[in-house]
Amino acid sequence: MTTVALTGSPLWYASRAGGTLALILLTATVVLGIASGGRSAPRRIGRFEIALLHRNLSLLTLVFLAAHVVTVVLDPFVHLGWAVAVVPFGAPYRPLWLGLGAAAADLLLAVLVTSVLRPRLGVRRWKAVHWLAYAAWPLALFHGAGSGTDTRLPLQLWLYAACLACVVTAVWWRLAKAGPGRVAGRLAAAVTASAVPVVLTAFLAAGPLQPGWSHRAATAALLIGGGR
Repeated sequence: MTTVALTGSPLWYASRAGGTLALILLTATVVLGIASGGRSAPRRIGRFEIALLHRNLSLLTLVFLAAHVVTVVLDPFVHLGWAVAVVPFGAPYRPLWLGLGAAAADLLLAVLVTSVLRPRLGVRRWKAVHWLAYAAWPLALFHGAGSGTDTRLPLQLWLYAACLACVVTAVWWRLAKAGPGRVAGRLAAAVTASAVPVVLTAFLAAGPLQPGWSHRAATAALLIGGGR
């Protein structure tokens, strides 16, 4: 195994930086979408300004997501192809966790395409697809925690915790401000918001935080890639 493989190549650092920034921006987009919807929308800020900020954050998320995908594919360490970026669970390296990232990317691309076609689709159909962005966030979070070899670093763990806390807080804020009705939907949101931190904590304790977990996955990838 080369020194570059042990310490990480410049493309590896670029891919982690792009993925981390994409997760932060996606978190900000989701938080803004949740906290500013319905009766919880702030009255001192116009909806146009909120919508513009939401759109710009979404576009920045896609920019850094694209940078993340390109650098991952170009990095020769695990020899991933372009199809891995859009076809979930087909990668030879950590297929589950990379598959979650591909699924999240597909959902965000669906939101982008339908946003471009919004005049033809209509508001109702566009909103139905737009909700996929909220489903993409937990997939992206688990993708980062499961596929990143730096997950055990305290800074990275605090970053995941901060993203999680922001989204959960936004969900509970929205639920607290919600009016009567839609009990089933509000209950599902409350259960999901409570379950994600528990599941993520259990996964981190049983997986990435265990000694040698990342090294074992990397070794398997090297064997598949031809012993690099």
